[in-house]
Amino acid sequence: MFDALIIGGGAAGLSCALVLGSAKEKAFAKNKQVAIITHQKTSHLQSALFNNVLGLNPGTTGASILESGKKQLHDLYPHVNQIENEKVCSISKSTGGFIVETNKNNYEAKLVVIAVGYTNLMTIKGLEQFIEPHPRANIEKDRIWLKNTNHLIEENLYVAGTLAGWRSQFAIASGSGAHVATDILTLWNGGKHVKVHDKI
Repeated sequence: MFDALIIGGGAAGLSCALVLGSAKEKAFAKNKQVAIITHQKTSHLQSALFNNVLGLNPGTTGASILESGKKQLHDLYPHVNQIENEKVCSISKSTGGFIVETNKNNYEAKLVVIAVGYTNLMTIKGLEQFIEPHPRANIEKDRIWLKNTNHLIEENLYVAGTLAGWRSQFAIASGSGAHVATDILTLWNGGKHVKVHDKI
């Protein structure tokens, strides 16, 4: 049973995992089991080139970030379980939270973060009732979002990144993932607001 399971290894999912991982020394997060299903094949980062993102060298590719992001998570926060080479097929409710079924395994989680892309090719069963046309994309692109309020679809079910209704900008998707992580940490901290900063 994971305390938090993130679905998607793009900008939002990896950012969420990094922030959750960085809270490992906080008393309320110390023993939490966190995992991320790092499926990246359909990520828009695969073909992205970044010249306008603060902190990234111009010419940085999205493909390189996908790889370096997983390495950063592994090197800094190895307690976050990275589940590779699996694609999520369905999400269903259970008595303890959710059951996430992939093409290879089933996982149980108390809360789930969905951070996959916003194309209408998203085929995770169990989410159909939340799918609507994307509010911040051109209609001809046929993009979708999972209807939510401040990233929360329903209790313990979150969405991050473009699928949460945000525009397709790397910095926005990353920030959305970090936002969700701080909301989860706040939940684990009994509702007391949490931010995680490293200092020199």
